[in-house]
Amino acid sequence: MSRRQLPSEIRKIEVLNRKTGKKVTRYELRMDAGVNQNTGQRQQVKRRYATDREARKALGEIAGGSTDGTFVGRSALTVERACAEFLAGSHSIEPTTRAAYEHALQPLRDRHGDMPVQALSKSDLDRLVNDLVVGTSPGHRRKWVANSINPMLNLISRVLADLVAQGKLTRDGAALVKRLKRSDKELQTFSEADVRKLLKHVENNRLGHAWHLAFSGMRRGEISGLLWSDVDLEDGTVTIRHNRVSVGGQVHNKDPKTETSARTLPLTPALKSALRRAENTQKVERMKLGPDYGPGEHVVVDEAGRPYHPDTLSDFWRELCVAAKVKRIRLH
Repeated sequence: MSRRQLPSEIRKIEVLNRKTGKKVTRYELRMDAGVNQNTGQRQQVKRRYATDREARKALGEIAGGSTDGTFVGRSALTVERACAEFLAGSHSIEPTTRAAYEHALQPLRDRHGDMPVQALSKSDLDRLVNDLVVGTSPGHRRKWVANSINPMLNLISRVLADLVAQGKLTRDGAALVKRLKRSDKELQTFSEADVRKLLKHVENNRLGHAWHLAFSGMRRGEISGLLWSDVDLEDGTVTIRHNRVSVGGQVHNKDPKTETSARTLPLTPALKSALRRAENTQKVERMKLGPDYGPGEHVVVDEAGRPYHPDTLSDFWRELCVAAKVKRIRLH
């Protein structure tokens, strides 16, 4: 039985195999693939395949894609450049969000940055996830958990989906990667005895009011950003309006983390007493330094009236936990 005649777009050729030095048969596909969505120019496809079956399959796929406008020509766009362009195009995000995006994309950029993004496969991403889970990914020896890996995959998916929308990629491979099951890890909290130890330890601590604020449920950024104008000692309330955060070591002032984070809290007798002591202490410090004293607008400041860096508060907190001999729980 004679073989089927090749379509006019496919021709059988002999080429030299560079590894063996011998001639091998290849099937070369040449065809018009319609207008390139990015350049507006017509695009010509020239590809070679080992079998005529592969060439015929590619012919059908390219012809169908060029008809319905879904065909994507080969591109030299790398994973690194795709990530960089995505971040550059994220104009309205907060500095903290941008830092989180950069951190989440770093393992992908480190491993596959030089790879053409069109060559990035589901298998590549599966291997990356597996290595991050066990802590064997170069440059990322700390084991990643579901709470870190799933947002990473979601962000990679956004990068790839954006390229699909631009007509630079045919599909979002990250959408096919299974997300990890989140563990029901019990939230770490202090026991009543630990709280007593800590409060007793800060009775005469200059920053005792900061730790009372932490026990009232305020986050680190909220404590760092709290202003005296937000405190009403007469009515016994404190209003959360500011969030002072650290991004790459730099301090950024922003709104509370969520809409519900902006809130007014009642002052307990112990917290009100701690704030009054802090207010009196800062008045004395202001008198000592005179014009050299800082703005003094923040509730938690150093002896010169300057607000502490949020990371410094975390350092003080760790030292306090060690001194009080209680377990170290991160100051959120």
